Amino acid sequence: MDRIIGIDYGRRRTGLAASDPLGIFASALDTVDSTKLIDYLKKYAEKERIIHFVIGYPVNMDGRPSEAQADVDRFLKVLGKAFPDIPVTLEDERFTSVLAHRAMIDGGMKYKDRRDKASVDKIAAAIILQGYLDRQNR
Repeated sequence: MDRIIGIDYGRRRTGLAASDPLGIFASALDTVDSTKLIDYLKKYAEKERIIHFVIGYPVNMDGRPSEAQADVDRFLKVLGKAFPDIPVTLEDERFTSVLAHRAMIDGGMKYKDRRDKASVDKIAAAIILQGYLDRQNR
């Protein structure tokens, strides 16, 4: 089935989300060590057909590039070599961590569990992907 993958890339770990087959809803998928991300995506692509990547792009509040943008740019080159035929869309990722924390609180997640950064990363990836899906489905 066709899937769109949302990526909240980080230097150490990366949050992932996947769309439903109709491209309407995003669901948190996993958090992966960033050094193993391409291998993870290749294995995922053996089971599900990835048709698009949506990647959170770090921008400062004033619209200028953030420090983390260089890391994402390097990852984009590696991703492009590994998946040359799959299109990529960059999404502004400002506030996604704040929104992820809010979603965890609203969902009744315990404080101890909310401190798990891996959970925040995959929820942030789902928020990034859902924003993209919402605009595409308008």
